[in-house]
Amino acid sequence: EINMEGCEKIEISENCVNQGTENIRPECFELLRVLGKGGYGKVFQVRKVVGAASGKIFAMKVLKKAMIVRNAKDTAHTKAERNILEEVKHPFIVDLIYAFQTGGKLYLILEYLSGGELFMQLEREGIFMEDTACFYLAEISMALGHLHQNGIIYRDLKPENIMLNSQGHVKLTDFGLCKESIHDGTVTHTFCGTIEYMAPEILMRSGHNRAVDWWSLGALMYDMLTGAPPFTGENRKKTIDKILKCKLNLPPYLTQEARDLLKRLLKRNASSRLGAGAGDATEVQTHPFFRHINWEDLLARKVEPPFKPILVSTDDVSQFDSKFTSQTPVDSPDDSTLSESANQAFLGFTYVAPSVLENIKERFSFEPKSALLGESWAAQEPLSGTEPPASSFLHTVSAEQMDVCSSSEASAPLPIRQPAGLNQTKQQTYPSVAKRPGHLRMNL
Repeated sequence: EINMEGCEKIEISENCVNQGTENIRPECFELLRVLGKGGYGKVFQVRKVVGAASGKIFAMKVLKKAMIVRNAKDTAHTKAERNILEEVKHPFIVDLIYAFQTGGKLYLILEYLSGGELFMQLEREGIFMEDTACFYLAEISMALGHLHQNGIIYRDLKPENIMLNSQGHVKLTDFGLCKESIHDGTVTHTFCGTIEYMAPEILMRSGHNRAVDWWSLGALMYDMLTGAPPFTGENRKKTIDKILKCKLNLPPYLTQEARDLLKRLLKRNASSRLGAGAGDATEVQTHPFFRHINWEDLLARKVEPPFKPILVSTDDVSQFDSKFTSQTPVDSPDDSTLSESANQAFLGFTYVAPSVLENIKERFSFEPKSALLGESWAAQEPLSGTEPPASSFLHTVSAEQMDVCSSSEASAPLPIRQPAGLNQTKQQTYPSVAKRPGHLRMNL
């Protein structure tokens, strides 16, 4: 036991810790391109022009407070996204660098993911080969497992929310529908998510837990391998009816391992679904479908992705829709007329990533590097064996419970250019498939 007698006691406050850090504001960033537009604002590609990380390229999500505060659910979405992005750091989850606000707007500064959306790669290909799908599903499973370890249900897994970095690795984005502080045995009742990938227990409003994410992974896997989600109808009601009642139709060209995994993930009884047990992600990752995955190398991002974006610079926007990137980037004038009571909802929104704080302390001068944000994960001591590292990056945090539901804000469609030599490694024979159903695309 340490003898504390004679030691000077110093009170540490937030102001003391953050003393000397730069004041992050919109003027710190130069607008380069429009990447997308949503119901509540825009997403820009920006360059930081002052302070730490000057010259670095980021994505800046700008949300209008006046639009958000009209609905308590939407306010909860925004707070949940910001809180979760602060809490969760993982190689396959987008990094939040800064969060700040002005009188009328909220700003999230995120790492710039130059590979665009997996959705557009899937739309271009029609369907994926099983080895391609296996790679993406494996990386996604690790991200979901990490979220679950932190008491977070993702609840909105779909191709549009899966981004690719410059190397082609997965990054989960858009955390507005997540449920915080959900641990084993806890059930939530909010109705949320995208219908085609939604678990039956959510539709039935019978309460749900983290098992809903494994249903969604199964629906995503089915989409990748067949060209459409497992249950789709002419309208919302018919789609729901099919999810609740229809038999799962598996194409004959699927391998036995793929068929078995789909059956186990798409079980309507949530308690018997693969991943619903105590093992969570490990149950899924040890399935024979993933038998060729070296989980240690995958986590370190040493496994070569199936598709690598063709990029010529750090600010390359070729993987994004020219409908947006061709627009002149303008952040509309700030409307700071929001009432004081309305602004109370956004207290504590400001955030600076620990890595940035360290850079400031060390008088760090930014110079562009080839390594991406988060690459330092790979430099850590490797895990022993090739079993799925279920407990990797375990960091349990307490978070404010929020009752969050569906949002009217949609993701911007982000097309991907097809790399050269794409089909050289394909071995498995698949039928030719037309483009995915148009109604699955989220239009702004």
